[in-house]
Amino acid sequence: MSQVNLHEAKTHLSQLVDRAAAGEEIVIARSGKPVARLIAFHRDATPRQLGSMRGLINVADDFNDPLPAEVLGLFIADREAAP
Repeated sequence: MSQVNLHEAKTHLSQLVDRAAAGEEIVIARSGKPVARLIAFHRDATPRQLGSMRGLINVADDFNDPLPAEVLGLFIADREAAP
């Protein structure tokens, strides 16, 4: 594990990412105090099982029905108030 200061991390981010991807753990410090850790990202390679939530999720029959006027009005009011 190596530690670099924030300025060095900004200057050499690409190289630090390469080192992290290779398995090195890098600590980024501000004024000598650790504030972040740069590590490799490991994606879960397990394939998803389609239908694994079957029976556990219920979608209401009126899911696609139009929103009630009072709820829809809240969305429209927010849009009209925006700059």
